[in-house]
Amino acid sequence: QVQLVESGGGLVQPGGSLRLSCAASGFRAASGFTFNAYGMSWYRQAPGKERELVAIVGTDDSITYYEDSVKGRFTISRDNAKNTGYLQMNSLRPEDTAVYYCRAHLGTFDYWGQGTQVTVSS
Repeated sequence: QVQLVESGGGLVQPGGSLRLSCAASGFRAASGFTFNAYGMSWYRQAPGKERELVAIVGTDDSITYYEDSVKGRFTISRDNAKNTGYLQMNSLRPEDTAVYYCRAHLGTFDYWGQGTQVTVSS
């Protein structure tokens, strides 16, 4: 059974930082492919809004994409040896408040985590 487990969310003041982690397991048994064959993304969903893409990283750290509002503040990365993805979030703003989800995708294989709450407030 594939599992993506996010952690690292919480309450932080504006201007603060958080590092989200996404621990992956069960990929080879479920799909025949290991975690390092999957692209990985972070999404977020604020109350009353649609889920939106935040960042994507390719099978290694060489290819990344960021949504405009997080460019220069967030960094997506992965450690394939640990089967874990990360989202480093700096200079956080109240509008970054949302539930953050990680996603692993490879062709028709598409898995999501359960989400972790990030609240930016003074």
